[in-house]
Amino acid sequence: MNKRSDIVIAEDPDDIGFNDSKNEEFSSILNKRVSRRGILRGGLASAAGAFLGSVGLSACGGNSGGDDVTAAPFNPAPTVPTETLLGFTAVAKSVADKVAVPAGYTATVIYALGDPLTADTAPYKNDGTDTDFDKRAGDHHDGMEYFGLSASGTRDPNSSVRGLLAMNHEALTQQFLHANGATTGTRPAAESDKEIDAHGVSIVEVQKGTNGAFTTVQSSPFNRRITPLTPIELSGPARGNDLMRTKYSNAGTTTRGTINNCGTGITPWGTLLTGEENWGGYFARNAGDVAARGGEGNMANVALFRYGIDPRTQRVGTAYKSSSDAFTSRHGWETSGGDDKYARWNISQGGGAATADYRNEANTYGYIVEIDPYEKTAAIKKRTALGRFAHESASFAKPVAGEPIVCYMGDDSQGEYIYKFVSTEPWNPADAAAPNRIGVGDKYLDSGTLYVAKFDATGNGEWIALVITNSDIAGYATYDFQNQGDVLINTRLAADAVRATKMDRPEWCSVHPTTGEVYYTLTNNSNRRLAPNTSAYPAQFGLDAANPRAYTDTDGNGNSGNVNGHIVRLAEAGGKGNATSFKWDVYLFGAESDADPSLINLSNLTADQDFSSPDGLAFSKATGLCWIQTDDGAYTDVTNCMMLAAIPGKVGDGGTKTLTYNGTTSVTTQVGKPATADTLKRFLVGPKDCEITGIAETPDGKALFVNIQHPGETISKGNVNDPSKYLSHWPANAGYGAGGANGRPRSATIVITKNDGGRIGT
Repeated sequence: MNKRSDIVIAEDPDDIGFNDSKNEEFSSILNKRVSRRGILRGGLASAAGAFLGSVGLSACGGNSGGDDVTAAPFNPAPTVPTETLLGFTAVAKSVADKVAVPAGYTATVIYALGDPLTADTAPYKNDGTDTDFDKRAGDHHDGMEYFGLSASGTRDPNSSVRGLLAMNHEALTQQFLHANGATTGTRPAAESDKEIDAHGVSIVEVQKGTNGAFTTVQSSPFNRRITPLTPIELSGPARGNDLMRTKYSNAGTTTRGTINNCGTGITPWGTLLTGEENWGGYFARNAGDVAARGGEGNMANVALFRYGIDPRTQRVGTAYKSSSDAFTSRHGWETSGGDDKYARWNISQGGGAATADYRNEANTYGYIVEIDPYEKTAAIKKRTALGRFAHESASFAKPVAGEPIVCYMGDDSQGEYIYKFVSTEPWNPADAAAPNRIGVGDKYLDSGTLYVAKFDATGNGEWIALVITNSDIAGYATYDFQNQGDVLINTRLAADAVRATKMDRPEWCSVHPTTGEVYYTLTNNSNRRLAPNTSAYPAQFGLDAANPRAYTDTDGNGNSGNVNGHIVRLAEAGGKGNATSFKWDVYLFGAESDADPSLINLSNLTADQDFSSPDGLAFSKATGLCWIQTDDGAYTDVTNCMMLAAIPGKVGDGGTKTLTYNGTTSVTTQVGKPATADTLKRFLVGPKDCEITGIAETPDGKALFVNIQHPGETISKGNVNDPSKYLSHWPANAGYGAGGANGRPRSATIVITKNDGGRIGT
């Protein structure tokens, strides 16, 4: 559990992980090597960041109604000064309920929870009485991409003045959606309807005004919501599989909606990819369902356990439930009545065929979903060839004519794996401008090979194909795979079978625009230990080269394991995305600056650049800067979550380092070069109790869109009508929308611009 002063926050059970396979962890593989590569270097300067709070953002202000959100006047200098990457003054750590960016920059709120997406939708009152969330911004803004529009409203990838933001709404700060907080026990249908619609994806048009400021366009014909009720096609090898057949789709070819969407990606042909992450907790199972399905050894139960949808993965106090207990859903939507839209959230097996109930409904979630943001009538498709797990972002290697398309992904849970997909079809550059964009997705994303990564102790790794013809998969004793569709539906089990390397919560990934190297954030792992304990539940992972740290938080708040997380990077053999081997190192270790430099602060971070729990990650196509965002609970006694800008080096630019714990346990790993003030700077600090996530930029690099997720999410139930109990009042306290200084907090998108009209990060 993470402690924030006197508030205790429970760890998200979906992040704990249920990988009890005997596969090596990064810690056991290693015993040798950390390479101090071109880590995010950086002794940041002290940092006079410009705080945007009541005064700053009220000047930039806005409202949640109307076609446009008003913003501060923007007066670019007539001459843009010569650029210096990371030339800004670093922002200091802060626990204030404000957004801070460097001096010379302006941040403006433009799109917050509840903001209308149609001209006839009322302004958001922010008091818990609002409805119609299928026509409003959803909650928990997360991954996001920018899609350029021409003046005439057609696709223009180079437009920096008009575009569409395609944005995930991952989850809920549930209590603030309802006037008196959420009802416990049996859920009223009206509450469930509101919460269901507040999930999913937004498409919203943004435009740059004559004053240089961006605003949303409430009446845009492109605006829309994709929710957990939107019809979606199942596509690829698992389409029509017996494990996909439900009461809703007897043929197993369609499903309803997408949920818990976290990271995103943009395809080379101009569509959005959105990842379904912690979807398992939305489903319920009746007491006795494990027995009804044939007992604990039944293959269906083995699969459900592996994905954490099993009573034995839920705790009551400190003890785990037994197989005879019920599996409790996150929000209880299945209790809201007999309507099919509620019944689908209970996946208990009935006495008849699979097409008579929703026993397989969870199998239709956990995929990468492709959406054409420009075309409302285009089919939305779940690309099953890319596997089923807790998907974060999807990042493409630079496409090369005549070579396969390559997409990198991670599974965000403790002890899970790193993946890539290699298409069967070679890239045809003409497809980049094809009008039938979802059809192009069919060509490249429905046929190919999914690989999982295995790291060794020498800084090398291999990609292992997850195919039914692999003898390790075909002969796996734990689970009896029936066909390739089964392999892709139960990807985690297939990766277990080939003994992939367990990692510390692989979150976002991104490909360096110049070197082509692939960067993965490993956010943290509270179950990493000096030695493995497979009898513990969840299992405790020992040290290995790629996951070489296990320690107790220096603040003494009780956090242990890989508390602060790290970033790994991979260099494909021969620079080819379809290679089957790679080199790797640890690019950057999260740490507090005063932590032990021999075991924890291995990147030599200073007080101006230290951070914890890297999560969001993206490279700017305009400047090449690497943006790193945090989702932290271990360092929030000192600072709110943040975003940093970095200039990375290359795999192999550091050396090896051996970490010795208690004089007995040693692990050697590869680490990148230490951070310096020239290679790493803190660029932004968010308001209280938030996560910084989602990064999108205009093609010219002069506007950066960032999401502030769940500010003030921690509140005791029953106190929703007592604003003094809120940890945050942002962005209402900054002059945006309803509520004023005591307003309910809202997830929101900000846009950052440079006052001299220059590119962001200079």
